[in-house]
Amino acid sequence: MHYKDLDSTIQKLIDLAVEAKDKAYCPYSNFRVGCAVMCLDGTMFSGCNVENASYGLSMCAERVAVMKAVSEGHQKFTATAIVCDIKGSFKASCGACRQVYSEFGLDLDMYLVKPDMTVKKVILGDIFTMAFTPDALMEERI
Repeated sequence: MHYKDLDSTIQKLIDLAVEAKDKAYCPYSNFRVGCAVMCLDGTMFSGCNVENASYGLSMCAERVAVMKAVSEGHQKFTATAIVCDIKGSFKASCGACRQVYSEFGLDLDMYLVKPDMTVKKVILGDIFTMAFTPDALMEERI
């Protein structure tokens, strides 16, 4: 599907992700990523990837956006948009970001966006099967 075919709320979410991507700090990978998350009440937060010379301290755009939302009191998300500069294929969040998203539910609509503004919608639970969620901590143990 294409950006222009989406409703205006999802277009705004994607616009925020594109704006965030332009702010990415990625001098090592040169892999710019922008993300925006939409909260249950319609509030949106964006983030970009921020790299560090000590690579393990780098932060993905998705985790930046989620942490910003949570720090402002939001914990229920309905959608996210993820954009990068890769032309040939859609790129979904890394495993660490999928795990962070799963903390808040697996029914998250994910809009993956290429530079030509073509969009692929996936559901987090469909691409992150057998996720370790907070419910696992309540399961019976030996």
